[in-house]
Amino acid sequence: MAPQDPFIGREILNGKLQVLQKIGSGGMGSVYRAYEPAGNRMVAIKILHPKLANRADLVSRFRREARALMQLTHPNTVKVFSYDELEDGALYIVMEFLEGKNLNQTVRSEGPFTLERALRVLIAASEALHEAHRAGIIHRDLKPENIFLVQTETLRDFPKVLDFGLAKVGERQMRPGSIILTQEGMVFGTPEFMSPEQAQGKALTPASDIYSLATILYEMLTGKLPFDAKSPMEFIQLQVVAPPIALNQRAPGRTFPAALEQIINRALSKRPDQRFATAAEFAAAMQTVLDGGTYVPQPARPEPASNPAMSAPAEARGAPSTSPSRATVRLGKTNVSLLIGVAIAFLLLGITIAFVLAKYVIR
Repeated sequence: MAPQDPFIGREILNGKLQVLQKIGSGGMGSVYRAYEPAGNRMVAIKILHPKLANRADLVSRFRREARALMQLTHPNTVKVFSYDELEDGALYIVMEFLEGKNLNQTVRSEGPFTLERALRVLIAASEALHEAHRAGIIHRDLKPENIFLVQTETLRDFPKVLDFGLAKVGERQMRPGSIILTQEGMVFGTPEFMSPEQAQGKALTPASDIYSLATILYEMLTGKLPFDAKSPMEFIQLQVVAPPIALNQRAPGRTFPAALEQIINRALSKRPDQRFATAAEFAAAMQTVLDGGTYVPQPARPEPASNPAMSAPAEARGAPSTSPSRATVRLGKTNVSLLIGVAIAFLLLGITIAFVLAKYVIR
């Protein structure tokens, strides 16, 4: 029999919260449903595993998530009420309690979304990300599990962007003495949804989040990902070197507007400067499709200079898309370089074999 969770049934913060039930857990800690008597409301409280409280890097990451979220006020971003540490030193974040399911659960239980339903959800999520980007915050781990669809008597499919635990907070958002946790060349994120530059451990801009949003939209519409891969490493390779499978090819029997295909292809461009300039621009393009209009692709923009305050490598959670959740992976610079090198070597080998067959075998 599993031991009783020490927080369930406990009053914490001098009686300000009554912990009722565990509703989720992960590598960093657990999330509980709790009652707040002063506000007469249910809240969610995320508590870092006590055994990790002495890890300066993890503590900094946890506090960074709370600080990042408390700056954001968009209605489609999960609301944070407070954060600090408990009497035993365990860190916590108190957030709004949400009723519903995340996008991953919804797509798997209900199947692909209609075009209108998918666009409405992603437009709202993109607008929430635009606020974060303007504040100098890049999410870095956008995936269906981190977009929650609130379902109540008065709300349907109201998206909330969750889990800024991997967010890169710009230098102007950092407190004095904050620890920079990531290093150039390290890869963090979810392989199925990470951008090519994130897969290579390069500096990130908001364009990386836009790539992830487009991949989420693709899966919402087709129930599949833009690449066929059997492992996180293969996903990383394909993100860097392969074009996405055409949207209509992924969903036999369904036909999507040509304007939608153009928008997704632009958002999934390998080069960040070829994507939409902002998440708001991406949302506006999707709104054009929703309104039945024709999208006119814009000319490519010059690639902007790297902004140290916005740049960061990634962190990762990945597994095949058929699994109910996607696990975390982390790769060093050597692993990524080796992977890209192997991919290029196989490409050159294929070209050489084709040349030999054409010249000496096929007559």
